[in-house]
Amino acid sequence: MELVTIARKLGGVLPIRTERLWLRRFQPQDYQSYCGYHTRADVYRFNQCDPPQGEELRQQFEEAMAGGLVREGDAFHFALERREDGTLLGEVRLRLADREALQAEIGYVLHPSFFGRGYATEAASAVVDLGFSLGFHRIFARLDSRNVGSIGVMERLGFRREAHFIENSRFKGTWSDEYVYALLAREWQRGK
Repeated sequence: MELVTIARKLGGVLPIRTERLWLRRFQPQDYQSYCGYHTRADVYRFNQCDPPQGEELRQQFEEAMAGGLVREGDAFHFALERREDGTLLGEVRLRLADREALQAEIGYVLHPSFFGRGYATEAASAVVDLGFSLGFHRIFARLDSRNVGSIGVMERLGFRREAHFIENSRFKGTWSDEYVYALLAREWQRGK
């Protein structure tokens, strides 16, 4: 897979329209809405870190705006805008995990006000579809085993649980398990 081609293709397909959403690049005017969910402890309860603050938060937002898929570890952040009123609901991230093996990692975060309405599934489906059309062979997600909402998203999309790591992470003195969900391009095409 030629990564320059991926970056070019990615820029050419935005924004992506789904039934209820626009998936687009972050813009400077999104900062306050971005802060509205990235500073919440309940949004970060299944993450290995505390919510970012101050300059760390600003830098994280700048990286989300500039993101691309050029080198391993790079991520592109899709802002999720509700079409009916332009509200920023959250984001989906696609990270280039392994260039040689054509693998990407997907992740998403929404403001809790929008949980349970199918937005994460709708947006993740569009990003998975795009990822496979860009030439990725495998897309995976790593989830805290207690994150029932995200587990539901992965399973609704047809991802299979490939791994269950027991007490493999520790945050603030608490051990947690991790699941890995994955899907191959050919499996996605069969399921469509």
